[in-house]
Formats: sequence, C-alpha cells, structure tokens
Amino acid sequence: MSKVFEDYFSELQTDMVAICLEYVENKAEDIYIYCSYEPEMYAFDVFYRINGQVLLKNNVNTAINEADSAFSYDTSEERQEAVLDIGLKDLEEIHAKCKEYGRDMPTEIKMHYNVEQNSLKAQYKYDLIYSEDEELLPDDIFDLWFEEIKKSS
Repeated sequence: MSKVFEDYFSELQTDMVAICLEYVENKAEDIYIYCSYEPEMYAFDVFYRINGQVLLKNNVNTAINEADSAFSYDTSEERQEAVLDIGLKDLEEIHAKCKEYGRDMPTEIKMHYNVEQNSLKAQYKYDLIYSEDEELLPDDIFDLWFEEIKKSS
C-alpha cells in the first residue's frame, strides 16, 4: 500500500513531537509546538508543561522538584538549536509534500501533545497572519500563545 499525503503529514508532525519530547527526556506533561509558514519564512518553536509549570524550552530546569534535584535537562544552546533545526526541516518537508500533492500549506500549525494520554491535537490556519502586519513577527504569535496557555494553567 502506498503512502498518501496524510501519511506524510502525520509522520512529519510525529517527528516534531518526538524531537521535542526527546529534548526533555520524556519528562513533560504537555508539549506545545508552534509552526508557521508565510511566503519565504518558516518559524518553529516549542514550550512545555512540566510539574504543572508552563515553561519555554530554555527554562525547563526551573520545574525540577527537590526529589529530582540530581537531574537536569540539557538546555545548552546547541541542543536548543538542534531541536529548532529539526523542527524547521520537518516544516519545510511538510511544505514540499503540500506542493507535491497540490495541497494548501497551512500558514500556522499549533500542536498540543498530551504526553500521558499520548494524544496530539492540532489547529491549522491558512490565512496570512503576520506578513501583512508591519509590526507582527512569528515570535510575537508564539509569545502570545505561550502567555495564553500559561494564564489558563
């Protein structure tokens, strides 16, 4: 049986989740992945819920409780860049598959992965969000989503 578009799309999203989960050594409750593509600009970033705290990838060590004090996440710049590079590569591959199969490329993908339930939910947008705004950047959208999730926790 040959692969269809949805198979590729699903595999690439799964790879994004896997690399983000690997970054925190499978020690997170939730993973929130932000992807964006607007003409000629790709963006990818991630944040986490660990021990009930919503944290950016560079701050995950602040969630370590005293019982795990000997443990720490590797949040080195190289490790963070590797996660972002792989995520961007996957996003570019999604775009290539969209072109190959004549599908519209989402301008925004927000994924929420619940680690315990092994459940992935995603929201897709197809309208331009920041490229028609003089001030707005993908990082701004990511930061707004981060703050929204943090407040609702």
